[in-house]
Amino acid sequence: MNTALRLNAVDIRSADIGTLVIPVCEDETIHSDRSIAALVRRAKGFDEFTGKTGDRLSLYDPPRLKQRRLVFMGLGKMDGIHADVFRRFAGKAVRLATKRGLAEVWLAVPSGRKLGIDRAPLLTAILEGAYLGNHRFNRYKADNTENPVKTVRLIVPDADAKAFRRLPKRVAAICRGTLLARDWVSTPSNDKSPREFARSIQGHAEKAGLKVRLMDAGEMRRRKFGALLAVAAGSHNRPVMAILEYRPPKPKQTVALVGKGVTFDSGGINLKPTGSVEDMKMDMAGGAAVAGALIAAAETKPKVRLIGAVPLVENMVSGAAFRPGDIVTSYTGKTVEVGNTDAEGRLILIDALAYVIKQYKPEVLIDMATLTGACLVALGEHIAGLFSPDDELAEGILRAGDSTHERCWRLPLPEDYKEKLKSDFADLRNIGRSRWGGAILAALFLSEFVDKTRWAHIDIAGPAYVKKANAYCEAGGTGFGVRLVFDLLDRL
Repeated sequence: MNTALRLNAVDIRSADIGTLVIPVCEDETIHSDRSIAALVRRAKGFDEFTGKTGDRLSLYDPPRLKQRRLVFMGLGKMDGIHADVFRRFAGKAVRLATKRGLAEVWLAVPSGRKLGIDRAPLLTAILEGAYLGNHRFNRYKADNTENPVKTVRLIVPDADAKAFRRLPKRVAAICRGTLLARDWVSTPSNDKSPREFARSIQGHAEKAGLKVRLMDAGEMRRRKFGALLAVAAGSHNRPVMAILEYRPPKPKQTVALVGKGVTFDSGGINLKPTGSVEDMKMDMAGGAAVAGALIAAAETKPKVRLIGAVPLVENMVSGAAFRPGDIVTSYTGKTVEVGNTDAEGRLILIDALAYVIKQYKPEVLIDMATLTGACLVALGEHIAGLFSPDDELAEGILRAGDSTHERCWRLPLPEDYKEKLKSDFADLRNIGRSRWGGAILAALFLSEFVDKTRWAHIDIAGPAYVKKANAYCEAGGTGFGVRLVFDLLDRL
């Protein structure tokens, strides 16, 4: 899917527009265009439409106008309106157009001054909602005839059309990376072995112009990736690590992204029960976000060097599977006692993190992973857990999360909790000895392998996958993290 996004400065009194969708605030006027404001007053003259959240009114062939269809969508009261409300508005508008078989839809952009929202984030939110809401993952359905909207046009003043002329292309590139991540996450594990996923990443990345390398199990063995290989031992599908590099001329710094890539997680010998295992095709969502971000970077061209590392394994049960009580030697030489085989993501991450630090020496290192159910319990399905000893980096990620609505909440890394990871037989255990504080202990475990590099860990176990569609994301993978990364890069 490649939706065309456009900013158009037009006079709606004379413009030939098939379908125009107008957002309406319940208690305030938010449009500075007098013609659009007049249409909103006309819409509010109908008893059934007040502008409440969820209100919708359609008018056909309005007099003295060339529009064939006007659709008004309620946003609710002014004090509840923020940028993500407009992502939702745009997503709903595009989905409505899709259901009606429309190839093109126009969206009226309100006044940022009246809303108290800067123009750039307002336009970005509407463009993102439109692009993301136009996506369907239907490759496994016999009835996949619903066609996405081809062109979305935003009505803006002439000054905005000129000032932000490059914005639609940038938003489209980042959203394509997000949708690529969504599709990878939603793809079932029988079509997504580590090798198949790695080749898909490679194909998209090379097409984008990135440098790509796939590290196979033999090379991992020579490099002594003992923790990663232990997790992979139970599956006949061999592990792979995909390494992507984007390098601009004269980069300001090197930023490395590492994403967990467990293409299916059975839990290993600590087998997951029914109710927990069915959606484990999504346990590679961190890796999908990293790969999607690198591929989008090839087009948006940030001024930093980007390294993406995606360790890919299956965590399966067989006679060769690693066991609770095993001791494995990681890439750094530190030994780890396996307390639970379902705490496998941190084992593949420590080898990837340490390798990236040694090989590429990044100034900033961020990992994203569907790491712990404990984080999901703590923060729910829509907020990621953020862990970092670096206050400035953490603040940048939090602000990026607020801007993109890929929300994060910072959790602590208490030094005394490290006692819970001590082992009688190895340098440390991969889990604590009690069930409490699991997300914190997982982050502390990772922190033992990042040396002094500026580092943040983002636990996306909650927001990486949704079971119910929302305004701009259908059920399945969300692509969480791609937009967050790009907003953060602008802040570094």
